[in-house]
Amino acid sequence: MLKEFQALEAELGRRVIGQSGLVQRLLVVLLADGHLLVEGAPGLAKTRAVKTLAGLLDAAFQRIQFTPDLLPADITGSEIYRPETGDFEFLPGPVFNQLILADEINRSPAKVQSALLEAMAERQVSVAGQTYALPRLFMVMATQNPIEQEGTYRLPEAQLDRFLLQLNIDWPDARSENAILELARDEVLHPSHAELEPQLTELQVSTAREQVMRIHMSEPVQEYLVQLVLSTRRPQAYNEELANLIQYGASPRATIALDRCARARAWLLGRDYVTPDDIQAYAHDCLRHRLVLSFAAEARGIDVDWIIDQLLDLVPVA
Repeated sequence: MLKEFQALEAELGRRVIGQSGLVQRLLVVLLADGHLLVEGAPGLAKTRAVKTLAGLLDAAFQRIQFTPDLLPADITGSEIYRPETGDFEFLPGPVFNQLILADEINRSPAKVQSALLEAMAERQVSVAGQTYALPRLFMVMATQNPIEQEGTYRLPEAQLDRFLLQLNIDWPDARSENAILELARDEVLHPSHAELEPQLTELQVSTAREQVMRIHMSEPVQEYLVQLVLSTRRPQAYNEELANLIQYGASPRATIALDRCARARAWLLGRDYVTPDDIQAYAHDCLRHRLVLSFAAEARGIDVDWIIDQLLDLVPVA
């Protein structure tokens, strides 16, 4: 099963050039059965990445463009009246697909975001007093544009906490940019090269998830993971200055997320045990959207990644 996922990662990396971090996180989130929040400028292959992953998994894909006039029913679906039968019939919305791209999720108001929140947290949708289950394989990749802030709504902490990871992506380098040009020309001249052949089934994904959860984590490594998350709630135990910079620490969901991501990384690297390196590799992505900094930190221009760097230096490794 590992070889199949490594082949999937290689094929995804061949089609999504210059975003190796995004490719790796997509697979880790898939294995950890979570959701991914990606922040990056337009044109950085965010849509292409998740759409390509859906094609390689033979999974139903749907892109939802979030706008200020979007309604909850536009996501969940709604009931319509059939005059010929006198009954109401539920028409499922776009959220009833397996891989969802929630594009520019922060452009919609709270009532729309809350509709997606139930789907992400409970894997179900409630409409007119009825509950409808979502597909077993269900993953949301949401995007935010860091450039334009006009007409946006900040995601509430409760929804941010439902995302397994938050990834910040940047521009590709010159070598990758040249490769992107060559790939774009090739797909125009040879459309068949852009076609996707499914490489994994839903059953194989489920099997891989079970294998990931069986990856061994020793007690000292688990204690290191727990202490790292606890340090965001009690930073004064390590540094008094940090206590003035963090207003709210990470929830237990951060502990679960970091555990699953560390196991998934170890599995993808071909190991049957977790090391502190696996935890450190995903500490920023698991914690950056779960920490609330104080006004003092914002006034000094301190960002959340700097805070996490300090905690990684201060918490002793098992």
